[in-house]
Amino acid sequence: MKIGILGGGQLGRMLIQEALKYDDEFYTLDPASDAPCHNISHFTQGSFNDFETVLNFGQGKDVVTIEIEHVNADALAELENQGIKVVPNSQIIKIIQQKILQKKFYEENNIPSPEFEIMDGSSDEIKMPLPFVQKMNTGGYDGKGVQVIRTNEDMKNLWIQDSVLEKLVDIDKELSVIVAKNENGETQTFPVTEMVADPKLNLLDFNICPVHLTEDIENQIYAITDKFLAAVNSPGLFAIELFLDKEGKVWVNETAPRLHNSGHQSQEGNANSQFEQMYRVVKNLPLADTDAIIYSGMLNLVGAEGFSGKVIYEGMEEVLKLPETYIHLYGKTETKPGRKMGHINVLADSREELMEKLIQVKAMVRVIA
Repeated sequence: MKIGILGGGQLGRMLIQEALKYDDEFYTLDPASDAPCHNISHFTQGSFNDFETVLNFGQGKDVVTIEIEHVNADALAELENQGIKVVPNSQIIKIIQQKILQKKFYEENNIPSPEFEIMDGSSDEIKMPLPFVQKMNTGGYDGKGVQVIRTNEDMKNLWIQDSVLEKLVDIDKELSVIVAKNENGETQTFPVTEMVADPKLNLLDFNICPVHLTEDIENQIYAITDKFLAAVNSPGLFAIELFLDKEGKVWVNETAPRLHNSGHQSQEGNANSQFEQMYRVVKNLPLADTDAIIYSGMLNLVGAEGFSGKVIYEGMEEVLKLPETYIHLYGKTETKPGRKMGHINVLADSREELMEKLIQVKAMVRVIA
């Protein structure tokens, strides 16, 4: 099959790397000439936001998918009209890429999500009591387009644009669960992972699987995944980011209609990875076994503060000496502060051992220039 991917970043790269054991042709579209997929696919440099560019890119493909949601969904709808398969479909991409529509989707389908108010970009009149989170309607990514408004003093920073104002949750843990659905309606859910964020960069720092949760919390999560998969009228792989509050209630933070950073540890820690699963969804094959086979964790390799330029991975040789430790680099030649350059997966026999290893590896590596 000729498989087109909108976006040529690391998620597309790892999907293609996993799928190279099968027989397909991969085509990618990305604005950056040196995108991570440029040398492992039939690469087109261009904007995945431009209607005509996306339409032209999709011609002649058996299926078109995405590795980033900020794409031209109208062009994908037109490709569907022309008989080209789009996974996930343009309708769910359009809902998820707009925070306002995403929140309404949860509300309509009784999926628990924090209380919210829609802010019209024409006015700063709001009813939401402090503290709250403001999420821009479109374009937010990796902590961008999101801010916490805690005090009256913070109100001066309020963005006067279309956005969602969301009640601030008293978070105990941030969790993620990756679900998949193929065209036949078959579904599969990965084990829940815990996300530990870097408070400064607002990026994922560690990812840990499996998570020790009470039966009640697990039941809440599986009720959410069941409702989501029933409501999503589309094949696809979706990452559902969750908050567990201090009272033991689970809330949906947001959903990504694609492969996700919180699933990287599945490459070595699960019977099959999220990338294998995504390939099977795109091809409408039987879905893969997702069982966790051992404790696994992931550490993001992020550009260090104060360094921009040709990347140097300091301490990598020492990491390569460690057992059950796996390096995944993204093929990005230039580093800058906070840029995701790769990740390292670690396996262990217990959560305690896993955390020790992740902290040890984090102390050993620096991404500099």
